[in-house]
Amino acid sequence: MQKETTAFIHEILSFYNAKRPLVIFRKPNETILKAYIQNDKEVYFLDSFNAQGFVFAPFNKNEKKILFPAAKCNLLTSEIATNKDLEITTATSIKNVIYNETSKENHLQLVQKGIDFLKKNNIKKVVLSRKETVECVDFDFENTFKKMLNNYKNAFVYLWYHPSVGLWMGATPERLIDITQNKFTTMALAGTQRYKNSVNVVWKLKEQQEQQFVTDYILNTIKGSIKNIKVSEAYTVKAGNLLHIRTDISGALKSINLLENLVETLHPTPAVCGLPKKEATKFIFKNEKYNRAYYAGYLGELNIEKNTHLFVNLRCMQVNNNSASIYIGGGITTGSNPENEWEETVSKAEVMKKVL
Repeated sequence: MQKETTAFIHEILSFYNAKRPLVIFRKPNETILKAYIQNDKEVYFLDSFNAQGFVFAPFNKNEKKILFPAAKCNLLTSEIATNKDLEITTATSIKNVIYNETSKENHLQLVQKGIDFLKKNNIKKVVLSRKETVECVDFDFENTFKKMLNNYKNAFVYLWYHPSVGLWMGATPERLIDITQNKFTTMALAGTQRYKNSVNVVWKLKEQQEQQFVTDYILNTIKGSIKNIKVSEAYTVKAGNLLHIRTDISGALKSINLLENLVETLHPTPAVCGLPKKEATKFIFKNEKYNRAYYAGYLGELNIEKNTHLFVNLRCMQVNNNSASIYIGGGITTGSNPENEWEETVSKAEVMKKVL
C-alpha cells in the first residue's frame, strides 16, 4: 500500500537527519514524487554520460558534477493524490534579510558595468546575478518543500542533500534537455515580468530580443545532433509570481551517443550566462565576485530507463542551519535599465521567500 504523501516526505527527510545523500523531486505538471537515497556517504562524480543516476552539476562546467549512482541508491516513489496530502503543519518565518555584498547599490553598479561591457565589445547579452541571504526562525525543510510543491506545479521541484556539499532546494521552470527514447525536447526561456492576474501581456523589445537570442543559440547548437527539428511560436508562461517568454524545441536524435555533446554544448545556456558564451562567462567570473556554485547549473535523472530529464537550476536556494541563500539573476542587454534589473531580481527572490 502506498504511503500518504506527508508520511512519505517525512520518511525521506529522516534520511537527511541520518546524513544520507538524497534527492526528492517532482517533475513539472506531474503528481509522482521520486526519491533517490544513496546507500553510503561517498561523493561520486560523473565520469561518463553513459552513467545512470541523478546528476547535480555546477554552473562552472570546469568543476566536477556530482552523481547519485542508480546502482548505489534506493529508489522510492509516491503519488500526490490530493492537495490535502500537502497540508502545512508549521511555518518557517523570515527573521532578517542580510544584504551585505549583495546590496542594491552593488548590483546596480554590476549591471551598469555589464551594459558598458556589451556596448564596448559588441556583445549581445550577459546574465548577471546576486545572492541574498535570509535568516530564518525554525527552518522547516518538510513544510518548505510542501509549499514549493503546492505553489509551483509547473516547475521541477526538488530537495537535494549531500553531507559533504550541503542542502539545496528549488522550483525551476526551465528544462535543459529531455530525451525520451530518441525523442529530444528543450526550451528557450527568457524575459521576465510580474504576473498580474493575466498571461495576456505585452513584452518590450528588450525581452523579446533576449528570448530570441536564446532560441537562435539553441537551434544553431543542436542542428548537428537533432533531425526533424520543430519550433513552437513564442508564448507567455507563468512561473510562480512571474511571467516568461517560452519557445518549445523538439526533434529526434541522429545517434544514441550524442547526449554528452548536447549537454556540454547547451550548458550553460545563454539564458544563464549570455552571448557569445565565452566572453559573457569570462565577464561573469571576473565581475560577480561570488561563487554561483550549483545555481544556474543543472540537475536531474540521467539514463534512467533510457530516458534523461535535466533542468536548469534556477529559483533555488542553499540552506545552512537557520539561513537560506537565495540566488537570483537577470539577462542584461544594451537596452537594460539597472533599476529595472534590480527589481527583477527582487521579484525572483520572492519565489523562494514565498515558501519560507
